[in-house]
Amino acid sequence: MPATVINVLLVLAGSAAGLLFKNLISGRLTCVLTHALGLCVLGVGIGYLTGTADMLCVIVCMVIGSILGSAIDIERRLEGAGELLRSKLVKGEGGSRFTEGFVTASLLFCVGAMAITGSIEAGLNHNYEIIISKGVIDGVTAVSFAAAMGAGVAFSALPLLLYQGGITLLAGWVGPYLPQAVVTEMSAVGGALIIAIAINMLSLGREKIKAGNMLPAIFLPILYIPAAGYIAGAFPFFS
Repeated sequence: MPATVINVLLVLAGSAAGLLFKNLISGRLTCVLTHALGLCVLGVGIGYLTGTADMLCVIVCMVIGSILGSAIDIERRLEGAGELLRSKLVKGEGGSRFTEGFVTASLLFCVGAMAITGSIEAGLNHNYEIIISKGVIDGVTAVSFAAAMGAGVAFSALPLLLYQGGITLLAGWVGPYLPQAVVTEMSAVGGALIIAIAINMLSLGREKIKAGNMLPAIFLPILYIPAAGYIAGAFPFFS
């Protein structure tokens, strides 16, 4: 929860800065800051990924998780849910800018692999690095959003607090029942997802990586680690 509170405070600070200095903020400055933060996020992801004790686990979970997520098309469904909510709350082109800012910012800050991965990491390992990194990104984003869409962006801090805080508390409750090996590999898989997000921020790929479709991968070490242990015990020549 402490990291989520920091994330919320950064969104509020960014929103306030956007409202106060909206005439001084250029698109070029926002682009430069996004790329700078993308490099930092890339470093965070690499750090978590290299913490794995079983790279095969990461590979298998990423492959199977991506297949499952693509079959469900999680990314499209998340975007569809966001657009549905926006259409319900923001009526027509002349709809309330306050509501538009609130809905748009809430969806951007809450719906994403980094919010889920960071909240799980915070709950399982009391490691707040991902959430605080996300908070800095959200704060910078809030500056440009508030400058364009007004005070509604600041109120997106409430659903952010409830969403990320809820996931963190749930992960903290489940965490003591998970073996340390499972927690380690969940963090490593989460690192791979963070790298995907960084690549998108840096616009390094020809197409945007659909990190949302890879989200099931972060939960698969819960199944992989016991299965690998059973196979190694039953068939020693595989170990």
